[in-house]
Amino acid sequence: MNHPLDRPIWSALTSGWTHLAEGSPAAWRIDRAVGLFGAAADDSPESLAALADLVPEDGELWLVEREPAPAPQGTRVAREGLAVQMVLDTLVTADRTPPVIAPLGEADGDAMFALAMRTEPGPYVRHSHRLGGFVGVRVDGQLVAMAGERMRMPGYAEISAVCTDPDWRGRGLAGHLTRHVAQAILARGETPFLHCYASNIRTVALYEAMGFRIRTEIRAPILVRDAP
Repeated sequence: MNHPLDRPIWSALTSGWTHLAEGSPAAWRIDRAVGLFGAAADDSPESLAALADLVPEDGELWLVEREPAPAPQGTRVAREGLAVQMVLDTLVTADRTPPVIAPLGEADGDAMFALAMRTEPGPYVRHSHRLGGFVGVRVDGQLVAMAGERMRMPGYAEISAVCTDPDWRGRGLAGHLTRHVAQAILARGETPFLHCYASNIRTVALYEAMGFRIRTEIRAPILVRDAP
């Protein structure tokens, strides 16, 4: 039996994200208001056809899989990213004094979306903040950095949307926020994990310095509908 993190989207959509899942047992996707992710139950023609139905007419559907995932008939892979999946067993203590970190919620949604659009931390849509567990740093009332949780499944929670306004980089804010979210996950008795583009060597090294280790490489193909 595969590890739940080998197919993290499927694992999340059939456990921690069931209240956000759209589709059928053959293929699910997350509510379009909060995310772009989907997964098929397997590579059978029936499951792939169900997955194809979940690809929006004018948008994208992101897959996250350890093994190559075939594009269903009527769709194509617009692009594909190669990432490393990292897990945390023991958190390394920070060597800087942390900033004031505050929880973020519905009232912060517009500021969170604006920050995500400026920094492009990965797939983030208008209401991704509703996935919960977000925290941030403000300076003079402006949100300058944030991080949160995304995929959830028994025993695991993903750290995601880690981003810092370009004018405030180099101050260790991303590291402090990542540690803060990781500590909350560990306190629940769960294992934090995250995904980072394999080409982003500096960021991978930053996470390794915190105690994360690379578990596996992971693929992120992005499906769109074929032109008629």
